[in-house]
Amino acid sequence: FLAGLGGGSASGKTTVATMIIEALDVPWVVLLSMDSFYKVLTKQQQEQAASNDFNFDHPDAFDFDLIIATLKKLKQGKSVKIPIYDFTTHSRKKEWKTLYGANVIIFEGIMAFADKELLKLLDLKIFVDTDSDIRLVRRLRRDISERGRDIEGVIKQYNKFVKPAFDQYIQPTMRLADIVVPRGSGNTVAIDLIVQHVHSQL
Repeated sequence: FLAGLGGGSASGKTTVATMIIEALDVPWVVLLSMDSFYKVLTKQQQEQAASNDFNFDHPDAFDFDLIIATLKKLKQGKSVKIPIYDFTTHSRKKEWKTLYGANVIIFEGIMAFADKELLKLLDLKIFVDTDSDIRLVRRLRRDISERGRDIEGVIKQYNKFVKPAFDQYIQPTMRLADIVVPRGSGNTVAIDLIVQHVHSQL
């Protein structure tokens, strides 16, 4: 059973996914983040990234071929190799991690619903809808504390790429979702309903 979790940057997708996994309480659940599948940057793109001028919030930034191949294998119960992405250097690490096939796979990412081929694989589509002010504050906190950015760089990136991408690519995919979770992880009723649905499908 493959569930896709979409929503804006810092909307709480990972938190919602973790809450679903904990509440499901079944063996063999895998959480896969789209962040692992950023494309390898060219030298010029690396330089753009270093000055917050590379658009990581565009569908083209992701390796959809690898995502789809990986999810297909997981759905067949096979093990897969997942790239490990380093946000500080904007690059893939040399070592990859292994994920094993599972009964439930949760795939989360800002562009989780941006590809037609990928949509066909999803058994359930969940959109985490969180107020834009909250998302910006969370993103500031996260990027400064976890990813070594400065406040000006984060705000520049947000205004130049993150917000326009949300309006153009992410917000419109909400209509593709089977379930919309307003307020993200604060919405325990929605999370309970999702868990009940997954249980019934299993």
